Amino acid sequence: METLKYDLYDVVEMKKPHPCATHSKLFQIVRLGADIKVSCLGCGNLIMMSRFDFNKKIKKVIEHHEGPLEKKGQ
Repeated sequence: METLKYDLYDVVEMKKPHPCATHSKLFQIVRLGADIKVSCLGCGNLIMMSRFDFNKKIKKVIEHHEGPLEKKGQ
């Protein structure tokens, strides 16, 4: 299976929703390295996982951004 190309600040869709009140499947990548940190676009929680786990859980790249998205309510 081919791994998807993604970069810092890309908005990605995961296979399973985040267990927050919004049940969002959309996350923004906020850190890349051996581990990847993503932010839930529904509630803003940060989740860190290994690159191996991230590659298994990602479904597709939605869009690319040059910087972090503004949080709701700011």
